[in-house]
Amino acid sequence: MIALRDVQKYYGDYHALRGITADIRPGEFFSLLGPSGCGKTTLLRVIAGFEDISSGSVLIDGKNMEGVPANRRPTNMVFQSYAIFPHLSVEQNVGFGLRRDPRPAAEKAKAVAEALEMVGLTGFGKRAAHALSGGQRQRVALARALILKPKVLLLDEPLSALDKKMREQMQVELIKLQRQVGITFILVTHDQEEALVMSDRIAVMFEGEIAQLDDPETLYRRPKSRRVADFIGVMNFLPASILQETGDKIEVDVAGLGRAEISIAQAPGKASGEGTSVGFRPETLTILYEGQNAPDRETEGTVEEVVYYGDMTYYDVRLDGVEKPVRISMRNVFGRPVLDIGTRARVAWSSGALVLFR
Repeated sequence: MIALRDVQKYYGDYHALRGITADIRPGEFFSLLGPSGCGKTTLLRVIAGFEDISSGSVLIDGKNMEGVPANRRPTNMVFQSYAIFPHLSVEQNVGFGLRRDPRPAAEKAKAVAEALEMVGLTGFGKRAAHALSGGQRQRVALARALILKPKVLLLDEPLSALDKKMREQMQVELIKLQRQVGITFILVTHDQEEALVMSDRIAVMFEGEIAQLDDPETLYRRPKSRRVADFIGVMNFLPASILQETGDKIEVDVAGLGRAEISIAQAPGKASGEGTSVGFRPETLTILYEGQNAPDRETEGTVEEVVYYGDMTYYDVRLDGVEKPVRISMRNVFGRPVLDIGTRARVAWSSGALVLFR
């Protein structure tokens, strides 16, 4: 649906986009993820036609967009601020893009009603826009964008103004809506959890470049660099040294864990100048309670911090022989006690959970 080919963008001497090349598939929920200033919103605006590119090409549905203004592209955008007109009613806001449409008024009214039904706002047409909640304003913005039947819907951090509970609810509703309408959605977000939950694929960006483009599970479990690993969720890092490589196996000595044999598939990552290390997620370690045996490997440490979240408890455990503690997440199932700070803990781990950065 969208082909980006060596897209470069300069603002004076500032190099905002550095050779972006990517393909976005028809009907895909695609996210641009990265910290503030990484170029993700600039790239979205380039696709929309709000920004010209310095060089390269942008193709939408096989057609080169060079010289094509924003209002002539098969895209529509939902802005972070929603841009709802407060002096208009809900149905007037939703139908705003149809004001020059030659269809009869009855047909346009039917299209507005269908768009409101699509976003769950049936019966809200006559309500004043200024009387809506944040979540309702977001739905109006979506309906206004979708009524024009774009091939691509562009979403610029549309959930950032909502509270946590409403944001999580709208994430699920956006996924359902995208499946219902079947068009390509491109989301810009700095929220890693939001991108993982909603996306078919994610492009992680730093400093105007795509560092990794993959499906959420691959990004989370097999990040290609330590920088990506550190940005996506929580990852522990321990220094390691490579002992030998034989065929598709690498034998390493990991501080606090000891010797481990990992496969080449678990070594996709660059160390980003940090030296050789292994990374692993908090949920891949398990604190063993009395009477439990380790299913694979075992080490020991001391609990230094306990953070209780109701369904989960997060422990910072300093493994023996390691300077910094590692984070371990444990689900609070019935009968499992929450450990106190200072408790000695047996920790189970598996070499299959390690990712090598070198």
